[in-house]
Amino acid sequence: MAAAAIRVVNEHDHPWVAALLKEYWASTEIVTRGRVHQADRLPGFIAEVDHRPVGLLTYHVADDQCEIVSLNSLREGMWIGSSLLDAAKEAAQAAGCRRMWLITTNDNLAALGFYQKRGWRLVAIHRDALEESRRLKPEIPPVGIDGIPVRDEIELEMLL
Repeated sequence: MAAAAIRVVNEHDHPWVAALLKEYWASTEIVTRGRVHQADRLPGFIAEVDHRPVGLLTYHVADDQCEIVSLNSLREGMWIGSSLLDAAKEAAQAAGCRRMWLITTNDNLAALGFYQKRGWRLVAIHRDALEESRRLKPEIPPVGIDGIPVRDEIELEMLL
């Protein structure tokens, strides 16, 4: 199987991006640290294999920080997530960012392992943050992966 090609999201990708976000995130809105992101309107990268999209990363730059808002890899074992993160890191550095950061939830053990293996550091646990997030986005389920109650946001960072 061919390696994934990474490219910038463009306006023609909007229907696919919105559909993917709705499928995996329950809407195009993603809440992190009490802020609602319209993720389908954020800059991002798409991974493609044979000209078909197989991954998406969206991000938000503010000042000297780049937040990874969403990351989805639709095929395992092809380095799609890693390649998307590499593209975001290059974009963040080009924008003058000194820090990349992201939020995941306490039930997402696979994501915690994935990011740490790639050099990301755990920097904060925001206890009970999902209570506020659910007020902003009621679609967030109370129970997540493997039946783990979804309560806390876990913040990871990579210094650039």
